[in-house]
Amino acid sequence: MFNDKILLITGGTGSFGNAVLRRFLDSDLREIRIFSRDEKKQDDMRKKYNNPKLKFYIGDVRDHQSVLNVVRGVDFIYHAAALKQVPSCEFHPLEAVKTNVLGTENVLEAAITCGVKRVVVLSTDKAVYPINAMGISKAMMEKVAVAKSRNSNSTVINVTRYGNVMCSRGSVIPLFTQQIRAGQPITITDPEMTRFMMTLEDAVDLVLYAFEHGKPGEIFVQKAPAATIETLAYALTELLGKPKHEVRVIGTRHGEKLYEALLSREEMVAAEDLSGYYCVPPDLRDLNYGKFVEQGEVRISEATDYNSHNTTRLDVPGMQALLMKLRFMQATVRGEVVEAEE
Repeated sequence: MFNDKILLITGGTGSFGNAVLRRFLDSDLREIRIFSRDEKKQDDMRKKYNNPKLKFYIGDVRDHQSVLNVVRGVDFIYHAAALKQVPSCEFHPLEAVKTNVLGTENVLEAAITCGVKRVVVLSTDKAVYPINAMGISKAMMEKVAVAKSRNSNSTVINVTRYGNVMCSRGSVIPLFTQQIRAGQPITITDPEMTRFMMTLEDAVDLVLYAFEHGKPGEIFVQKAPAATIETLAYALTELLGKPKHEVRVIGTRHGEKLYEALLSREEMVAAEDLSGYYCVPPDLRDLNYGKFVEQGEVRISEATDYNSHNTTRLDVPGMQALLMKLRFMQATVRGEVVEAEE
């Protein structure tokens, strides 16, 4: 599939981009293009990997011409560029729209124009029942991707949706670890708040699954366990040998929800259960609804959503076992000072 092909990763200097490189730098891909607006991170990656297969492009998904320049000649795209921080998007909602919605339109339009074979667009659980600007912009991004897939001809466009990626830059696990080491109280928003827990490798696996199996317009979700923020905090204090460390509740931040959903009730009615994944097919009807008849016996009122409150719930030992799969935590428990997953 990848032999002698060119892969583009938008937002490729982030956590996901680095995880993809660790997986594919030694593959049969001829070239991997990293597209982002951060020249410092690009230079760091250039020195870190020191691989002629890597090509770096400075640009912004908001700028159609810079996107068009990097997409020419590309076979596959992983579209990871986004504004992801909930509080910052709450204060600057139009910036979230420009990057997450209009930027995605630019990437997909360039992909179709240039004959890219496959595009996988990365989304988030916050796009389901969104209450914050980041989630709303991601929900609109998904709608743009599905709409484009209906008329994309030879370009197959899929969406992947996942929950919290553990130890990614800006996430809570590196923050809690830093607070424990500094002797500061762990600051949690709400002890009962639950979040899906996924590793970066899980995120890459999900994108690969969609890449290999997806038909146009399908949304893929990986089943994942969840934990309360309190469970996560106590799991970390015990792993780091500080079981009596102070935990301080500070209240929810702007735009935060008590729990997240990976599939809405309406999506669950149509979703296909693929063992470790769910696949939501696109609604292929047009606007002439009169010519369609109701199919199937399942009604929306009889369905339930798939959220971090009703999925498998991790206890402290289970959370610790999952944490110890992370290179960040393995190094931290050994007493090494390391950065969050890149």
